[in-house]
Amino acid sequence: MTINRILIFSGGALGSWALDEIRQDDYIIGADAGALFLVNHGTRPHLSLGDFDSVTPEQLMQIQANSGETLPCDPIDKNFTDTELAWNLALSKQPSKIILFGALGTRFDHSLANVHLLRSALQLQIDAVIMDNHNRISLITDWKTIEDRQFTYVSLLPLSETVTGITLTGFQYPLNEATLTIGQSLGISNVMEASQAVIRIREGMLLVIESRD
Repeated sequence: MTINRILIFSGGALGSWALDEIRQDDYIIGADAGALFLVNHGTRPHLSLGDFDSVTPEQLMQIQANSGETLPCDPIDKNFTDTELAWNLALSKQPSKIILFGALGTRFDHSLANVHLLRSALQLQIDAVIMDNHNRISLITDWKTIEDRQFTYVSLLPLSETVTGITLTGFQYPLNEATLTIGQSLGISNVMEASQAVIRIREGMLLVIESRD
């Protein structure tokens, strides 16, 4: 079966805004507390997985009863976070797109590790994005067009040591064949001025962070 989109719900910041993104034909994965969020809001995950150390035994029974499949993992012997387990499983299904919710929250170490997951999807040429109520994060090596203006700012941060040949059109602060080096804040808080904005790069990996306060 060909899967168009996989939506992963992890245990970070979640809300009704995330449920609004679900389409009827999406394949839904709940990771640990993300699975509990789904079943508590009347959404049945196709798969729930993790070590479930963030839920009670009663809540785990609730998850198992309301999921298509449950895959528990040993919290001691596993080498990956619950989110990465869900991410790797999603990659193995080779969807057209992966959207990760609940990847950002109070644990900055987890948030940063989750952003780094975008690289593995990029290497497999799978469109992937991390979303919360204030941010939409993607990773590019060539170009990206932005037409959706629901976010106020567009920030560009290198994930590789340098990103070269950065050309921006449709932005308040355009660039032409510019270079960004990791550790610089030059690419923070740009603003779209046109109905369509385009980001092009020649070499490197560039995080595109659409955000609002």
